[in-house]
Amino acid sequence: MKTLKAIVLTAVLLSVSGCATTNKDPLEGINRGIYKFNDVADRYAIKPVAKAYKAVAPTPVRTGISNFFSNLGTLTTVVNDLLQLKFAQAFTDAGRFVINSTFGIAGFIDVASMDKIEKHQEDFGQTMGYWGVGSGAYLVLPIIGPSTVRDASGLFIDTVTSDPITYLHNTGQIRAHNQVRAVQFLDKRTQLLDATDLVDDASIDPYAFMRDAYLQRRASLIQDGLVPKELLQDEFEPADEDVPSHTELTPAAADAVLLQSAAPIEGPEAQAAEGASVTSQSPVQALEVSAVEAEPAEEVLEALPPLLEQADQSTSEEVPVVEQESAAIVAGIDETLLMLDAGVSAQ
Repeated sequence: MKTLKAIVLTAVLLSVSGCATTNKDPLEGINRGIYKFNDVADRYAIKPVAKAYKAVAPTPVRTGISNFFSNLGTLTTVVNDLLQLKFAQAFTDAGRFVINSTFGIAGFIDVASMDKIEKHQEDFGQTMGYWGVGSGAYLVLPIIGPSTVRDASGLFIDTVTSDPITYLHNTGQIRAHNQVRAVQFLDKRTQLLDATDLVDDASIDPYAFMRDAYLQRRASLIQDGLVPKELLQDEFEPADEDVPSHTELTPAAADAVLLQSAAPIEGPEAQAAEGASVTSQSPVQALEVSAVEAEPAEEVLEALPPLLEQADQSTSEEVPVVEQESAAIVAGIDETLLMLDAGVSAQ
């Protein structure tokens, strides 16, 4: 009876997935509400417990528990390897499970990784995507987090069929089943502590960041490490086709932009100098102002000779001083030479 319910539920979910539009998040309003609920529950209940567990439990203990649950998940990977006709990969994953379950003491020690045996991750959601089933609408599940219609149905099927922890519940060991599930969830949340802190600190909209990252990661897993080009673009905000990608400037506008970019940046000193120029202007400053105001070139050229003459006059006034100093130096040198000659002749 349970198997029949699972088949019916999967058929309904897949039919909804097949009718989904190109918009991957048509339920954004509902998803954001569930996301806020999950965020509050995580912030005030789940995350503090995970931090306490990380602070109290030694690193070897936490690593061993993570290895144990990862080894149990290898059974689900092997089943989906076979469903995807990846027989070589299924053989490798089955070998990992046998080695870790025996030499690794029920999986608490990841001996297979020490032997450099590659690890894979496959689930029924990836299997359906491998055979062409669309992801469907994006979903945020309570407590569990981001998912899609396809991945949610795949998670349900994996839990019912190939998850060893479910067999505890089926055999009547409900209490043991709940305890193991709680430890598994706590271990998973502890592993994601650093990742959630990074999302909260680096993202303006954590919901959108989480959604895009999840969809890209799932697409990469389905295609064995490749991400479709359409997911590398922002498909949730269509581009405005009315806005041109670039604007062509007319020659006059281009000259104006060039002049503006070449203009110096005026600071406090420049502003003070400008204020001083209002009260009194020198001939040079008057010439600069006239040049900025785009006076004819002839007027500018007429204004230059007086300035050059002033410069010549200023230099000519300084020449005698230089000549006097040079003459004094030469006279001193001649006097020194005469004294030396007199001393030599006296000897």
